[in-house]
Amino acid sequence: MSIKIRLARIGKRNAPTYKIVVTQTRSKRNGKVLAILGDYNPITSTKPVINAKGIEDWVKKGALVTDAVKSLLDGTYTYQKYTPKASA
Repeated sequence: MSIKIRLARIGKRNAPTYKIVVTQTRSKRNGKVLAILGDYNPITSTKPVINAKGIEDWVKKGALVTDAVKSLLDGTYTYQKYTPKASA
């Protein structure tokens, strides 16, 4: 089975916080986690807290990194607050 490094959403409604986790691709977004590698709070800080050595170790083991986590690592991630469509 494939393993991914991705974001898991935690926090209250309208106040999201994310954890950078290692999980199997078939598990749910907030399902079983193999390891927690960092966290990101888009509201209070623009820079995530990341365990870079842990990410390197999991990538060497064959874990795939999602696009959102890649952009967080590069520092190019921009958080877009959800806005529902206007009903016609």
